[in-house]
Amino acid sequence: MTFTLLALICLAGIAGPLLAISHRWGLPVVVGELLVGVVLGPVGLGILHATESTFAFMASIGFALVMFVAGSHVPIADHRLRQALPAGLLRAGVVGVASVPVAILLADVFGTGHAALYAVLLASSSAALILPIVDALQLRGDPILQLLPQVAVADAACIVALPLAIDPARAGRAALGAVAVVACAVVLFLALRAAQQRGWRQRAHRLSERRKFALELRINLAILFGLAAVAQAAGVSIMLAGFAFGLAVAAIGEPRRLARQLFAVTDGFFGPVFFVWLGASLDLRALIQHPSLVGLGLALGAGAVITHMVPRLTRQPALLGALASAQLGVPVAAATLGQQSHLLVNGEPAALLLGALVTIAAAATAATLAARSQRGAATAKGF
Repeated sequence: MTFTLLALICLAGIAGPLLAISHRWGLPVVVGELLVGVVLGPVGLGILHATESTFAFMASIGFALVMFVAGSHVPIADHRLRQALPAGLLRAGVVGVASVPVAILLADVFGTGHAALYAVLLASSSAALILPIVDALQLRGDPILQLLPQVAVADAACIVALPLAIDPARAGRAALGAVAVVACAVVLFLALRAAQQRGWRQRAHRLSERRKFALELRINLAILFGLAAVAQAAGVSIMLAGFAFGLAVAAIGEPRRLARQLFAVTDGFFGPVFFVWLGASLDLRALIQHPSLVGLGLALGAGAVITHMVPRLTRQPALLGALASAQLGVPVAAATLGQQSHLLVNGEPAALLLGALVTIAAAATAATLAARSQRGAATAKGF
């Protein structure tokens, strides 16, 4: 890795915000970063190589941080979330059950044998995508409150289940490793809560702000990377470590200053590095050589949208069901794990991300229509 390549990677990361500027398309920033990674990778110009050790290690740091930020965005401490929890749990469970037959059908039709993985993908929702969309469009009302726990539960459950589903042969060890990581996260939560109750955290915050020490950022990064080390030693993806610690921080309450610092570190550098690396690692030539994998990606996306429409039986609005189908973290994690462990067939990681893009398009469209409907209802009441 040279400074020339590092500068190129940072420039590549700017493509994400450029494509996301237009609200008409509603594209997440990561889409542009993935596309530029593909262009600069072996499939395109051959400038970036995902196997380069420094590049891959920085991408791993970005992966951990992206999952940490996703976990910290789950509004666990919101009392309204707890009130809406029963309806959210019911709908997440309904989607999970509905995903099983669809996953079995897709695995049989495309002959991959990855029904368990597809079930996890179909049932997942991305809190990191959906929550910002809800805030940006100012979607309100009881159905939205019920949507939040549905998304949070689905996101957390699928992230825990993914390592077990992607490599069933190591399910026992992966389960023990996941338990170890979750147990460490629970201990960290208890420690953070004790520090909060005794005023230690507030004193550290004031000292850090007064002396410009960035203590909270340093401490949280040290804890995150320590938990990632535990995950590596236990044979579990650092994805779980990042998300579990993010949930612990969300449960205590993330200080605004820390949130801004994490945004700068993650979205400003390590996040784009990870997504550019992921784009460079995707074997799109295999996707082109095997057109059926294009069909698999489209079918996974469509299947996710369809399964998330099933809670319509519980009176969830259809547009919110489509919004809940948005995926990002779990498909990205599955593609990353598949690339690293060679457990997926050639081109299948790219198919998983294609499916995620289909759900993102459906969710963006549904959210826009829901916002228009909400504004129309408000205008009608005004008259």
